Amino acid sequence: MNDRQENGSVLIEGRTTVKRASEVEMVVTRIFDAPARIVFEAWTNPELFARWWVPKSIGIPLRSCEMDVRTGGTYRLEFGKDAENTWAFFGKYLEVVPPSRIVWTNEEDENGAVSTVIFVEKDGKTLLTFTEVYPTKEALDESLGGMEGTPEQFEQLDELLASLSAGRA
Repeated sequence: MNDRQENGSVLIEGRTTVKRASEVEMVVTRIFDAPARIVFEAWTNPELFARWWVPKSIGIPLRSCEMDVRTGGTYRLEFGKDAENTWAFFGKYLEVVPPSRIVWTNEEDENGAVSTVIFVEKDGKTLLTFTEVYPTKEALDESLGGMEGTPEQFEQLDELLASLSAGRA
């Protein structure tokens, strides 16, 4: 069961906080009960990433997940219920620093954000900060619906990390 609170530009659902930090920036934070190297692996291994990235509640599968996670590498995520009705998110990795930082572009249209995820480990847990910076206020306003699924995504990531940690114990 998730507790959901809204306070102006801040949404707290369960252990995930989604905050509009400025007219062009969204910031999501959550603490995961896993070391940074494992959380980083879940963000950079295509097989693991595909297991948690798409919120199950939307009912649309991730059809393909191509990720070359290195500075200068590219990614392409294709969604859809069948081959005729698909759409994709794609871009390039601007910076990859294992296991602490990933920066990438979102190039599906001219309003795509630059996304950054930072992993900070303390006492075997990882504070994850996910930031998206948009080119304009209007671009961020149009994309806000996409952030609604983030708490569910991070719940799914939490479940994956628990299973990975159990398997490595």
